Amino acid sequence: MTQKPISVVIVNYNAGAFLTASVRAVLSSSVPVEVTVVDNASVDRSLAMLRATVGDDSRLRVLENRSNVGFAAANNRVLRAVGGTYILLLNPDCEVRTDTLERVWQAMERAPEAGIAGCLVRDPDGGEQVACRRSIPTPWRSLTRVLGLNRLFTRDPRFQSFEQSHQPLPTEPVYLEGISGAFMFVRRAAMNDVGLLDEGYFLHCEDLDWFMRFRHAGWRILFVPDAEVVHAKGACSTGSPVRVLWYKHRGMARFYGKFFRNAYPLPMLWLVNSMVWLRFAALAILGTVKRFATRLLPTGADRP
Repeated sequence: MTQKPISVVIVNYNAGAFLTASVRAVLSSSVPVEVTVVDNASVDRSLAMLRATVGDDSRLRVLENRSNVGFAAANNRVLRAVGGTYILLLNPDCEVRTDTLERVWQAMERAPEAGIAGCLVRDPDGGEQVACRRSIPTPWRSLTRVLGLNRLFTRDPRFQSFEQSHQPLPTEPVYLEGISGAFMFVRRAAMNDVGLLDEGYFLHCEDLDWFMRFRHAGWRILFVPDAEVVHAKGACSTGSPVRVLWYKHRGMARFYGKFFRNAYPLPMLWLVNSMVWLRFAALAILGTVKRFATRLLPTGADRP
């Protein structure tokens, strides 16, 4: 058993009923926990529902930011203060099982070289989520994926995708380059060594940045396949999908510039960054057209 409760940090932004479900699941864990919810100026009823349901639980603390400061900054506000030997950064649309935290904690205790761990992240339909297991999306890997080379040369390791969810699930904990940012179980000693999240990322890619920094500092990233969480991906970003796309693609550009500026020829980095922004433009236009089309379509009651 842990000497201190596992400190769970949940950054909330308009997660609705998902937030309450997430916190209740954590509070039902088989190991001692303390939960801090940091709210980024939500305008829905997520905090009201949470307080009405579990607000009297002494293990829960709620902090409210006056504005949306972003995922990294909101987490960092708490990471400086929580006292757990282990800290879990959990998305508000994630629901852990009763034994999830205990299984990951036990795996970390057996692997002192592991600085951060993830678990099996499932979609609500039960399938493994795409970003659950992954390699770092280097410029080369991203380029081969965009060009479809990973589908043409499926057996050539030089053209493999950074996503690994299509591979057989391991039967025991293994080391990977990256896990899901929705569930990041961190050893405090490793975090103190590596540093906090980079607040230059507002939303998305701060997890990739952390994975790179952990590995550069000599810490390994552990994937624990027999611990599970269900993630209703995107529940907090339905209100402003284009803005979320912008932050994601801006984060990727920052990530490439920060870690690969001296590892690739400049023309290739220019090409990859151009493709990042072309992809953003295409997805933003497509998403906007789809939303307008949906609004213009007649409802069932309007149809003859």
